[in-house]
Amino acid sequence: MPSYDSSRARFRLADRHIAVFARLMDGETPPEELWEALVELQRIGLVGEEGELAPLLRDLLGALSDPMVLIQVEVTGEHGPVNHGVVVGQDVVISHDGWPGDEESEYVPIEPNTLVWELARKVNLHRGEPTEAPAIARVETTMGALDGAFVAFAEAAGDEAAARDLTRKALVDTSALNGAELDQFLELVIALNATWRITTAWDGKHKGERAAMIRALAAWDCGPYGYWIREEPEEPITPGQVTPESALVLAWTSPGEIWDKVTDLLPDKADLIDEA
Repeated sequence: MPSYDSSRARFRLADRHIAVFARLMDGETPPEELWEALVELQRIGLVGEEGELAPLLRDLLGALSDPMVLIQVEVTGEHGPVNHGVVVGQDVVISHDGWPGDEESEYVPIEPNTLVWELARKVNLHRGEPTEAPAIARVETTMGALDGAFVAFAEAAGDEAAARDLTRKALVDTSALNGAELDQFLELVIALNATWRITTAWDGKHKGERAAMIRALAAWDCGPYGYWIREEPEEPITPGQVTPESALVLAWTSPGEIWDKVTDLLPDKADLIDEA
């Protein structure tokens, strides 16, 4: 069920509720598959009997309907992928956080000058990780080898010793890694807390023409082994682009460098098209 907290202007909404708002803002009647979501919104007073939208939705819907910058954050951990994001509107910045296994996300306004901190929070960026590069700071293999390692790791069903043995065997069988590189990659897979990627998009100009501009960053959070940027496959990835033969390249990065790279994802004012 959707809900809201008027004292903090925050909302819990699923994608289907956002779809209802979009239809109503366009003056359309939501289709039958969205009727249940419409009734839920009417039940808590966010939508009136005639489809009118509650005034307290003004900032949220204003940002969603006319965004300057869209930021998507996908974090994949033990419970699968969870989607977060930020919408930078003309007058307000709205952050939204998902939760594993829950269709609803929490939408809340944030101060624009806290945007980088907010993105760092969403990916759980912490400074306590190693700040000096390991002996092996770059590993190159294939996506097929990674898939094989993940399958082997899952087969161990939580048995740490079995996970290490099975994963090592899978890497020997599916990759060209050996020696210290194989050991390093094995430790990264075993220690992996989460993988994440941040994608920013906005209307800009390319070669003098208006164009959709995209910047993206993908990383592994490997706990005691620190952060590793996924250089290949390079983001943003298009459907069908990655195959088992595709290269996988991971490069160690310090927390401070990650912070700088997240900051660089955001466009400057000069990058944005002035609609005035």
